[in-house]
Amino acid sequence: MYSLYTLDRDDEMELEEVSEMKETRGQSFPNDLTLSYGSTVTLLSDKLQFPSFIRTIPSDYFLFHTIAQLVITFNWTWVGLISEDTDYGRSGSQMLMQQFVIAGRCIAFSETIPATFSITKIQNIVSVIKESSAKVIVIIASDERVIPLMEELSQHNVTEKVWIATEGWAPTPMFLRKDLSNVLNLTIAFGVHKAEMPGFKAFLLKIHPSDSHNYIFVDSFWKEIFGCQWLHYNRSVEPYASYFNDSNTCTGKETLSANGIAFFNGNDLRYEYNVYKAIYAIGYGLQSMHTCISEGIKTNGSCGNISDFKAWQLLHHVKNVHFRTSAGEDMYFDVNGNPPPIYDIINCQLSYNEAPRYIEVGKYDATSSPGQEFSINESLILWSGGSSKVPKSICSESCSTGYRKATMEGKPICCFLCIPCSEGEISNVSGSSECQKCQVDYWPNQRRDRCILKETEFLSYEELLGATLAITACISAILPLSVLVIFIKNHDTPVVKANNRELSYLLLLALILCFLSSLIFIGQPTMMTCIMRQAAFGIIFTFCIACVLAKTIMVVIAFKATKPGSSLRKWVGQKLPNTIILVCVTLQIVICVVWYSSARPYLEINTTSYLNKVIIGCNEGSTSTFWGMLGYLGVLASISFVVAFLARKLPASFNEAQFITFSMIIFVCVWLAFIPAYLSTKGKFTVAVEIFAILTSSSGLLYCIFFPKCYIILLKPNKNKKHNILTN
Repeated sequence: MYSLYTLDRDDEMELEEVSEMKETRGQSFPNDLTLSYGSTVTLLSDKLQFPSFIRTIPSDYFLFHTIAQLVITFNWTWVGLISEDTDYGRSGSQMLMQQFVIAGRCIAFSETIPATFSITKIQNIVSVIKESSAKVIVIIASDERVIPLMEELSQHNVTEKVWIATEGWAPTPMFLRKDLSNVLNLTIAFGVHKAEMPGFKAFLLKIHPSDSHNYIFVDSFWKEIFGCQWLHYNRSVEPYASYFNDSNTCTGKETLSANGIAFFNGNDLRYEYNVYKAIYAIGYGLQSMHTCISEGIKTNGSCGNISDFKAWQLLHHVKNVHFRTSAGEDMYFDVNGNPPPIYDIINCQLSYNEAPRYIEVGKYDATSSPGQEFSINESLILWSGGSSKVPKSICSESCSTGYRKATMEGKPICCFLCIPCSEGEISNVSGSSECQKCQVDYWPNQRRDRCILKETEFLSYEELLGATLAITACISAILPLSVLVIFIKNHDTPVVKANNRELSYLLLLALILCFLSSLIFIGQPTMMTCIMRQAAFGIIFTFCIACVLAKTIMVVIAFKATKPGSSLRKWVGQKLPNTIILVCVTLQIVICVVWYSSARPYLEINTTSYLNKVIIGCNEGSTSTFWGMLGYLGVLASISFVVAFLARKLPASFNEAQFITFSMIIFVCVWLAFIPAYLSTKGKFTVAVEIFAILTSSSGLLYCIFFPKCYIILLKPNKNKKHNILTN
């Protein structure tokens, strides 16, 4: 058996009919041929359950895939869904939801039109539509079930909604109703593909009820087109009976060739084109069977007798046809018995004062090149008020650059909050779900939509702090140099002689180097300056404190040696102070060698201490040896302080012990204060703290030890006499 089935749009009836055939024919059913031009239910593609079913209309799976593509194209993320309470509606809504999940879209609401009319349910659906912020609504239902909903929406003046219509309800004569034009004027319909069928339009134009009694649908067709009925017309229940005045009687002068017959625009001839392809598929299948030689399915060595064949033999040939229609389209069936899916996307442009216009604005054609299957011309679509601006249908406004989406508890992913990107992150794309981290050398700008190069921080000569410290260091270095010049010019005076002028010269040179050593800490650090600066500072300051210690010891020895028979006379001279200085400096050099051998300082680019800037500085390497070096300086200073303190009351006009005591107090206090300040600061301020300590402690030594002597030499020359020393 073989047959051509329309299988009504109510897919529950479709499945019931096919199931009845399976039960009635039992095992013989797989040998039947069922070719449908109107059944779209996806389940019929299952060849295990329906092995002999093929069709010339695409499966619903492709339709809902195309609807999802349309929603993606217009960037609609918040879409309402209404489906009829049938297998077609339930399976369709489930497939569409799956497509939306894949596309990252959300269902604003999902309502069901009952199979049995219920005004309460319709009103509930209208309330949901009115309250929802979704501007786009997909309806998976047949036209007779949509009409009551649209009538109710019209009464509530619900407009400005974009309706996405499946081929089951649009375009239909419902769009001819003027009272629904304000509701339906934003409809985008998906229709099965139509094409020119040679001779068909001429055939239709010749039809007239007066001479077409053999065509049982002509009277109904005539009433639908012209709104009148023939006297012999047999009344029956019709879905569109309410559109027309039943009192109108046809005059017989109506003609289909008159202008303005919307039916002949071609929009209502889509299923007819599928019938056309189905008939041609049967014809090409019969032709294939007739011309078969030895290929194909054989029974007793035969391809099938064209005069006496089985349905399963014809099924084989029909499933394998591949022909081109009169419109130039390829027609064939895939392994599931489906044709290549082609849909026309139609914009139903309605006006109360004009006839409906059905403008084809796009197409889905699976036979096109990959990536070119879906196409749409947005400029042809008329939206609200004739505008070309696409309406928005979103739950939350897209996040601007610099922000990211944050999900709302209990809400779909399309409903979200926009929160600023975290520190160190940017978002340069609107609607971003995540922020991107900037590279380690970069930092977000104020708007957090672009990464900019981080500011580099080091104690520069160009900035106020660095310039001030550099100028202070240079001026401070000039002071001990000036004192040295004064001492050299007055080297024969009692003040200079009484204070061990050779050690004074060495101490002044050491102080000059101390002040200048702070300049190594200013400017952009390099590997060389990192290696040099702490060692130079440690050795120079050790040399300076060693000179102070030697002077202090020599003061004590000088006064003690004046006693008769003192054994300290042999230590008077330059040998002892030179030895003290050499030993002290050598020990510091040993500490530095150990330090640099274990973990020497190195250039460090610190990107973690501050988020918005890079600190270029020196890492001291081994911190224990660094603090050991400073501790050694502290020990020398403490020894000098103790010795000077014990010798503070020795008689003499030029006794230095008191001045050395004060200088050591300043030195120790400065470096004790340096420790917490150094540990609590970062970046250039750490360097500034160390420079300040160097300048302050060096200045303390200079001012306390040498300024009193310069005061006498320059301002009190009368006291710079030998008899003053002898008198004291």
